[in-house]
Amino acid sequence: MAVAADLIDFLNASPTAFHAVEEAKKRLKSAGYVQIFEREDWDLKAGNKYFFTRNHSTIVAFALGKKYVAGNGFYIIGAHTDSPCLKLKPVSKVTKSGFLEVGVQTYGGGLWHTWFDRDLTVAGRMIIRSRKDGSESYLHKLVRLEEPIMRIPTLAIHLERGTNDGFKVNTQTHLLPVLATSIKAELNKPVSADDSTEIGAPNDGSKSSKKINPGGEQHHSLLLQLLAAQAGCEPSDICDFELQACDTQPSVIAGAMKEFVFSGRLDNLCSSFCSLKALIDATSQNSLEDEVGVRMVALFDHEEVGSASAQGAGSPVMFDALSRITNTFSPDSKLIPKAIQRSFLVSADMAHALHPNYPDKHEENHQPKFHGGLVIKHNANQRYATNAVTSFIFREIAAKHNIPIQDFVIRNDMPCGSTIGPILASGIGIRTVDVGAPQWSMHSIREMCAVDDVKHSYQHFKAFFQDLQKIYTLSATVFGSG
Repeated sequence: MAVAADLIDFLNASPTAFHAVEEAKKRLKSAGYVQIFEREDWDLKAGNKYFFTRNHSTIVAFALGKKYVAGNGFYIIGAHTDSPCLKLKPVSKVTKSGFLEVGVQTYGGGLWHTWFDRDLTVAGRMIIRSRKDGSESYLHKLVRLEEPIMRIPTLAIHLERGTNDGFKVNTQTHLLPVLATSIKAELNKPVSADDSTEIGAPNDGSKSSKKINPGGEQHHSLLLQLLAAQAGCEPSDICDFELQACDTQPSVIAGAMKEFVFSGRLDNLCSSFCSLKALIDATSQNSLEDEVGVRMVALFDHEEVGSASAQGAGSPVMFDALSRITNTFSPDSKLIPKAIQRSFLVSADMAHALHPNYPDKHEENHQPKFHGGLVIKHNANQRYATNAVTSFIFREIAAKHNIPIQDFVIRNDMPCGSTIGPILASGIGIRTVDVGAPQWSMHSIREMCAVDDVKHSYQHFKAFFQDLQKIYTLSATVFGSG
């Protein structure tokens, strides 16, 4: 329960990928990890712990074994920080039928009908202009409005009698959060110092008009005022932002037996949290004294939309990290391919638990259940990167620590999702196993998993970091065969 309670704290601090990375940074720094930067030279020392971020939405943390030398392997768990959501459009200002609405884009493959009738707010990052001593600078700042300010109301059944026969969402016309009524917003518009000219309001040219900011016509002034108040700046200092709609209902441990986690963004912040906590605990005190490799966690942005970005798993960020670490200890470029062949990646992304109301969606021999531990994902068409060797290694770790483990294969008559596993395995050439904790309601605004599986995931990941070196030694023949 303690691990699950810690997960709840992580989830409630992480409404967006930016916030998740910020929370990860806080936890890493508290555990003695030192932040380094990709734009600078790295001065690394064996036995020490480091992390870096990219775009404030991807983070890579690693601990060098005390006996590490260039060419030794990397033991990595990879997950992702993003989840399906509604992101504000560059021009979000929409006014219809006397209401202020907020234009949004769908991000990822969400269950969009679950976003209706929820108490929503906004969160993300802003670029803010700062003025001090006559000079200007620009800051990156996270923002989160705690109070519900928006809602996407459903249409009454009296006006759409067939709704219960199939609720089909038009994501362009139906999925606009309502911010306020036009008349209330007009009555509460801010005014200039002389109480005569509304800020940003049109006039006859006799008096100068001030705009909320250069993009004042792009977003409702009411929204900008709320954001500025939260960020501690003036609306005119907001230069740009990346914001998304968020549910205001907090994550909780729930169920009649307190056996479930009810939350948004379990896919994939649950995996991110469990891998991060496992790394921190597996690199505490003197745990690196006999380690010859590098223990690493990489949490990527943009998995839900294909990972093809500068901070996604499809970017060079992982290979760059492996190369720079290796090259810090030796300039011999031949050592990098050797290190990769001595490395192992766990691609951690949530799995589909057997649903009691839809048992036919799973085949009989592959039905992951709650409380059953991590699920090893298999797919002959390489939608998952698991093979016999990587599955064997991960299963051996579970057996050694008496941790439950399960298997999953999608039905042949259903399409299969994918993960960062095949992307990194094919891009870097690293041995990979795809795993995930079982959950329901994947890609809903409100998901659920089991408390026991949070604990199992954490324990399994921690054991992975602690035991992989020994397993590799015992399995030298298997790995040496190529």
